[in-house]
Amino acid sequence: MCGAELTSLPEGVQRVARLLRDKGHAHAPQMLDDACRTAQQAADALGIAVGQIAKSIVFRRKEDDAAVLVVTSGDRRVDEKKVEALVGRLGRADAEFVKRATGFSIGGVSPFAHAMPPVMLIDRELFRFEDIWAAAGHPHAVVRLRPQDLEGLTGGPVADVV
Repeated sequence: MCGAELTSLPEGVQRVARLLRDKGHAHAPQMLDDACRTAQQAADALGIAVGQIAKSIVFRRKEDDAAVLVVTSGDRRVDEKKVEALVGRLGRADAEFVKRATGFSIGGVSPFAHAMPPVMLIDRELFRFEDIWAAAGHPHAVVRLRPQDLEGLTGGPVADVV
């Protein structure tokens, strides 16, 4: 993307696209016909395994109200106890908190280009795949990347979180 075509995208997708372009990422966000609010919906739309979906799960850290973003493989379930051992006690993050902290609505939370930098953890299970897909700032937007790209773009540590 050179810039002009960004203006037709939703604002969150524009933020993601700019960051990816500025970092020299090989792939731009893609808009899908249907919303992909779940990992299964995204996998079905892309014709890939559900594990290749890098789903973004947001928690609220109790001690300081910080957003904790866990990016996990779509076929895995986050183990909150493992995450708490790494970052501290967690609480639920409602839709309003997620939107305020990340700048994205639930179902479209990108792993990068947040309103405020979250505490970040990347599920090591994503490294089973050569290519993964993540939300790109909107429930209809996704972006292709490698697990190593996710690590480089976010600076988040890879951990056992499932």
